[in-house]
Amino acid sequence: MSARWIIAVLLVAALPGWAQNRGFAGLGSDSSGFALADPGYRFDFPRDHGTHDAFRIEWWYLTANLRDAAGRDYGAQWTLFRSALAPDKPSDGWTSPQLWMAHAAVTTPDAHYLAERFARDGIGQAGVTAAPFDATIDDWRMRARPGSSGLEDLEITARGNDFAYELSATAEGPLVAHGENGFSTKGAAGQASHYYSQPFYNVSGRLALPEGEVEVSGQAWLDREWSSQPLDRTQTGWDWMALHLDDGRKLMAARVRGATPFVFGSLITPDGQVQTLTDDDLSLRPGSASPPVSWAVAVPAAGLDLSIEAVNPDSRMTTTVPYWEGPVRISGSDAGRGYLEMTGYGR
Repeated sequence: MSARWIIAVLLVAALPGWAQNRGFAGLGSDSSGFALADPGYRFDFPRDHGTHDAFRIEWWYLTANLRDAAGRDYGAQWTLFRSALAPDKPSDGWTSPQLWMAHAAVTTPDAHYLAERFARDGIGQAGVTAAPFDATIDDWRMRARPGSSGLEDLEITARGNDFAYELSATAEGPLVAHGENGFSTKGAAGQASHYYSQPFYNVSGRLALPEGEVEVSGQAWLDREWSSQPLDRTQTGWDWMALHLDDGRKLMAARVRGATPFVFGSLITPDGQVQTLTDDDLSLRPGSASPPVSWAVAVPAAGLDLSIEAVNPDSRMTTTVPYWEGPVRISGSDAGRGYLEMTGYGR
């Protein structure tokens, strides 16, 4: 058995009960010994761009809506996950309890290309530094461009068997905190995460696809989130959207599925002011498919009544823990583009 397959087995072991009734991928399982999200915590940058090893899981999650010169839609995803096998066990090399998993994908209207990587912490194969920001696994990288330090100016690269990309992203607005000062509740039982985003990137770069290379530009959204028990045992998955409206507003809209669905979101003005949304403010109605690749999303008080349609309905991430992730088009009261993620629907 190769080292990579050993790492894959260990990573799945780090997600106990993902096939049991413990929430999606085990994220509702017991969190004893790990740090818990604290409503009194305040973000500290650039420190919080780096790792939070006392928590069980965290991610650096970038999605980009892109177009070529002819107006054809593309999507790109770059995601790095850190997961802890056990709490409070700092160590070096192969004895480190910190494991890494990464996903990259490119979506076109006709195809969905993806790749997955695994690594063990402590051996130089993967990791994240806060300043200058640098997130890496093997030859995939998301890092601050020369002359910058934080998340304001990034270089993003990844490759798989059928694709590669090189993108540059420049933030044209501030970081935003979701929930109450970044304390984002995920259910009535109080499970929560620390959650902030950079939703204001302008992006340009190059995709390498089987049909050739293409120059693209567009918008991107980076999510940073860490927690030890973001779901409870009855919650089976979530539906999440990051939407760029043509009038400059941004909308994060999410629904955690379970016995009692839990809806939350953030409406962000072009200058970065955030209105926290609850199920009293926000409505998400799925289409009939499973997973639903069309949605009706409404924020009545803001005059938003949106229709969401997948650019490519077959954007399943057939990774170790399967989910759906792809770009969407927005119509209705406002136009725009965005990204949709859906978990817990199976393969």
